[in-house]
Parts: sequence; structure tokens; C-alpha cells
Amino acid sequence: MSRAEMDRLGWDACDIIIVTGDAYIDHPSFGMALVGRALEAQGFRVGIISQPDWQSAAPFRELGQPRLFFGITAGNMDSLINRYTADRKIRSDDAYTAGGEAGKRPDRAVTVYAQRAREAFPQANIIIGSIEASLRRIAHYDYWSDKVRRSVLPDSKADLLIFGNAERAIVDLAHRLAAGEPIEHIRDLRGTAFMVKRGWLPGEDWTEADSVTVDRPGRIDPHPDPYAMEPQDTANAPNADGSQPVRIMPAAQRVATRKAQRARTVVRLPSYETVATDPVMYAHASRTFHLESNPGNARALVQAHGERDVWLNPPPIPLSTEEMDWVFDAPYARMPHPSYGDARIPAWEMIRFSVNIMRGCFGGCTFCSITEHEGRIIQSRSHESIIKEIEDIRDKVPEFKGHISDLGGPTANMYRMACKDPKIEESCRRLSCVYPGICENLNTDHSSLIELYRKARAIPGVKKITVGSGLRYDLAATSPEYVKELVTHHVSGLLKIAPEHTEDAPLSKMMKPGIGSFDKFKRLFDKYSREAGKKQHLVPYFIAAHPGTRDEDMLNLALWLKRNDFRPDQVQTFTPTPLAMATAMYHSRKNPLRKVTTESEGVDTPRSGRQRKLHKAFLRYHDPDNWPLLREALREMGREDLIGNKPEHLVPREGGFAGRGAHAGQRATGARPGTAPGVRPGTRPAIAPRRPSPSRKR
Repeated sequence: MSRAEMDRLGWDACDIIIVTGDAYIDHPSFGMALVGRALEAQGFRVGIISQPDWQSAAPFRELGQPRLFFGITAGNMDSLINRYTADRKIRSDDAYTAGGEAGKRPDRAVTVYAQRAREAFPQANIIIGSIEASLRRIAHYDYWSDKVRRSVLPDSKADLLIFGNAERAIVDLAHRLAAGEPIEHIRDLRGTAFMVKRGWLPGEDWTEADSVTVDRPGRIDPHPDPYAMEPQDTANAPNADGSQPVRIMPAAQRVATRKAQRARTVVRLPSYETVATDPVMYAHASRTFHLESNPGNARALVQAHGERDVWLNPPPIPLSTEEMDWVFDAPYARMPHPSYGDARIPAWEMIRFSVNIMRGCFGGCTFCSITEHEGRIIQSRSHESIIKEIEDIRDKVPEFKGHISDLGGPTANMYRMACKDPKIEESCRRLSCVYPGICENLNTDHSSLIELYRKARAIPGVKKITVGSGLRYDLAATSPEYVKELVTHHVSGLLKIAPEHTEDAPLSKMMKPGIGSFDKFKRLFDKYSREAGKKQHLVPYFIAAHPGTRDEDMLNLALWLKRNDFRPDQVQTFTPTPLAMATAMYHSRKNPLRKVTTESEGVDTPRSGRQRKLHKAFLRYHDPDNWPLLREALREMGREDLIGNKPEHLVPREGGFAGRGAHAGQRATGARPGTAPGVRPGTRPAIAPRRPSPSRKR
């Protein structure tokens, strides 16, 4: 991180310099540490420039010019989500900065850092990545400026963008650059995007397909003719009547032909100029983009920006268990850089005793961008690697008292889950494996996770292990044995889950299961808590003002909360984040879960400040500060019957209650842990604005 450290190491220059918007924490939950250690293991010299002053290029010259490239990242969060609330108000703190100090990174940090690095060393290669670059790799709706913005590539003037988990691509890239290959020739790395001339194709055998022609129900590939004619040669002479012989093409050959066609086809999305002015085409582009998200069958995408194209290669191939172990078994210090002294870094304190056991999520929630960044294929570590990390925490991390705060990931209980048939997985184009119901081809076996929990509890020196990641309760309910194991040993009073809503209209736009799945899980949770002799509660999370939500839906949710004695403390208002499908609904008022046309399904979209505030107030119906707004709304909705001073009423009449408590008979069963930016410290996308949790990133 400094010239002095380089001198002590005997380095005259760095091969790669990573510029990050976060404080530098050498822990596998932080992207710059994962990438840095992976490159170090390959023999490269890696420098870190953490939270540089972006007002000039001088801080970017601190470590000299890198021999291979600058790697630019905004950090573990999108810089705008990090700085602004759902109401576009500036936050007063930053969980990823020493002392929690706000204002240590610029807005649109990837663009600003890349421009400053280019100013410092005009000839250097500039590579951008991280969640911010991933979610802004094509034209995208930007909530904070309320307009569709260009891809981050032309704005940053970077040479290459790496999206998703970057280890495989960045290691390959570094070796190719070290071997002398010019960066402008590196156009075949999966998980990368770059600018090219309009109409550029990698080879003469490539074809371009217009996205408007491929968005049809069912297969989108042309089927090879099963009665294809054999080429004319001496072995296949014409029949006596002059006709050509007919050969039925075997199924395996037809499949191989389709794969070859897909591998050399690029789908052209509507241009930036088109989607910037036409919301319907924006929704169509979002739908097409998401249909090309499975690395097993995704095609390259291209989108015009003026006279140039942004070219996106297919998503990266998921890491195998052995590769995941290699990434996480690096010699991390597991603590902040010593230059921060005793300064408190909230995000690190929250995850310092937690362990990532997997990546990815096949839930497909439309408000969450895990799939856009990490993908839907679950990538799991081995038991041995996870146990080794727990032992390292026990032996090396100061202040460890025996409590592992999380064994999780984007979702706590998707560990080692996958499609029962790899061939089906490779060809599947579903956006979710669990909506509208759990796919019959999905293996929902929790036995390996149960075994892992038991092994971890048996480690000497480990007194307690809790699960802090969000739980996919519809999956958990398929395994009562897992629920019993979890509830008996790994819940410390409160367990957070995310039904998000109770009403079908918003749930269908979220791609979340109905509230019946929550009820089924709650029965199991309560049953096994009683059997364990523990008084434990569920903490349900809900979203206000999500696309597809009407005022009546929020009222029904508030009544459900009251009936079930839930009094949410701090709640979440939907924040449109780049590339998410719910963001396309918010901007376009169309539903990209179905084919999009001017006549296709519209989506009720709470956009006004008053309506968004009202929807949030329904979630906190018990707060006296919200009663005036709720009374006004209930009268407008013709529901004055819910205003009164009896327990069955939702809010009291003016002056009906003294003090600021809830109605008689209500009880709190837990509260959300906060509303600061919600991304799990790690390499996963952090989208919906919740405070950093040990594993859940939304």
C-alpha cells in the first residue's frame, strides 16, 4: 500500500495495482483481497491503492506505473447505493471506511478512478470490475439521476471490463499480458466486456441476431434440418433421377450443431440511444439480457453506443469446488491493513468471525442483482476448506471468543444445491429455480449442509455457530431435518427471513413464493424451538413500494403484520438498482418477465415521494409519527373502519392514544438490524439497501 512497503519487499514496480473505494481489509469477504491473493499466488506483484483522493492524479502515482494494468473497483458496494438512501438522501456514515467516515469515495467511483489512473499514466492498461462495473456494463436506468445512462465502459474509457466473480478471467488476463499479448487483442475471455467498432465480429463464421427476433416463447435457436442433404462428393452421388440422397441427422449431431451456432452468434440489444428514450425497448433489452445469463447457453451480447459497440462475452464459467477452495485457502491476514491502526471499520467487525461457504443464487428475485453479478449456479467450497478456515479464525484472529457468526453466503441454505442433470442445467433458460414453485429438477438435499454444521460444532475451541445469512425458507421447509438442526443449534433467539410481502400482485413481480410458504416454515420453526426448549422468533423482512404494489396491497400487509403481532422497527423502501429486472419495471412500467410489447402487461409503479412514504408507513403502522398520513390515506381508500381506538383498528383516531407505544396486545418479535447500505462484505453484489449483514446481499 505504500512505497515504503515496496522498498522493504525489494520491488522496483508492481505488476498490477488495484484501486479500491473501500478500506483495504485482507479478508476473503472483500473483493480486492480475493483478487489480490489470487494474483499473488500466480507470482504477480500486487499493490493496493485504497480510497485515494480523487481530486487529482497524484495519489494514483504513489506506487508508480504498473507493469501490466490498473484494476479499478468501487469496492464491495455500488458507490451510489453506498452514499445515498432510498429517498436519495446522503448517508452519514460508510461501513467500509475506517471510523465509518462518509465521503471517502466519489460518486460513480469506477469512472472517476479510471479517469484519474489514465491521467496519471496515459499508457497504462485500465481494467474495471466489481459490483459497480458489473451492474453498469450496458445501458442502464440510474435511479439517482432518473435517466438511462450509458455503459460504464465509454464513460471510464477503460480497456476492458470484467464482470462477475473475476478470479478466473483476471488470472488469465494477467498471464496473457505478461506474455506480451496486447490488450486490444484479448477479446475471447468469458466474463469480459469491451468497446469495438460498430458491427465488429470476431470472425467470418459469426452471425448477428436482432434481439427483437429472438424473444419468442420456447426455443430461440433455429433447428437444424433433420433431413439435411449430404454435400455432393464421390461418396454421395445423386440418385438415378437426379435427386440428392437424404440422411436423417442423429439427435447428438443436432444438439452439437445448435451449440456451435450459439457459440458463434451475438445478440444485438437495442442501442443506448433507443433504450434511453423508449421505456418499452428498455424493458425488452432487460428481458433479453437476463435470458442470456446461464453460462451453459448464454450468447454474446452487443449494444451500440453512438458509432461504437459495447461487446459482452458470455458469463464466466462457475468455479469448481477445488477452485473455490484454492481461492479461499490463500494466506489472508483476515484483518485491516496495519496503517489504519485501531480505527473501527464497521463492515469488517460484522464479518470478522463469519465464513463464506458458497457463491451464487438461483432464487431470481427481481429486486436483487446476485444473478447479474455472481450467477445462478451455486459454487460451493469443500467441508475441509471450510473447517480449515474456522480453525484459522480460532488460531489467528484476535478477540475470537468461540463464536462463529455465520456459515453462509448470498443465501444460507443453497449450499451444494444444483440441477439433478447437468445437461438440463446447461440448457435451462428459467430465471428462477424456485419460482413459481421449486423446480422438479432441482436437488434440494440439505444433508451435506447438516453434516457441515455438525463438523463445525465439533471443532475444539468453537463454542457457538449461528447462521446470519438470509434463509430461503421455501427450500428449508422441504427438509424438516435441516430446520430442526438449524433451530436447535444455530439460531440465537432471532432468525431473519424475507417473505418481502403477503399479496400475490407484488410477489409475482418479485418472483417470490406466496405467504403460505412462510406459514409452513414458521410451523416447523415454532415446533422445533419448543422441542429444544428455546424461546425464539422469526424476523421477517418486507419491502415497501416495490413495482406491482398498490396502496391496497400495503394495507393488507399492514393488517397481516398486526394480526401476527409483528412490529417492524427499521424497514426498507425499494431502491431501483442498475440491471435488476424490478428496476426495468420501475422505469418502464412494463413486466419484462413476459414478452414485452407496447400492448403487454403494465405494472403499477409507486414513484411519487408521497406514495413511497405511505407504503413505508404501512409497514410501521404502529409508529405515531405515521398515523396522520395513514389516517388520510385510509379515508381516501374508503377504509375509515380501520381508524379507531380498539385493538382491531389499524390506527387510532386523533388524540386516541397517549404516548408512543403500539396498540394494546401487540408485541415486538424482533427488528431489522438497520437500514444502512445492504451488501454483504464480500465479492457478492449488494443491491437492496440494507445494512451489511454477515452474509446476505440483496
